Amino acid sequence: MVSEAFNHLQLRLAEDIKAARRAAGLSQEALALQADVDRTYVSQLERGIANPSLLVLHRLADVLGVTLHVAMGPSTADEGGQR
Repeated sequence: MVSEAFNHLQLRLAEDIKAARRAAGLSQEALALQADVDRTYVSQLERGIANPSLLVLHRLADVLGVTLHVAMGPSTADEGGQR
């Protein structure tokens, strides 16, 4: 079962990819060609229905000229670091 937090994260990523692509002035097809992925995959990413690998995210960020930030840490509900 997929959590609400995951759904939110996936939709946020979708919005960020779409916004960065538009800011770069690229079509989905141009982004896909330069990042070596299928155009339909870019569409799926922008609609939040595909889960990209770290490699794909790196390629997209490189083509879009943005920095990819990946961070892990204790959640705000995880006060003592215990689960």
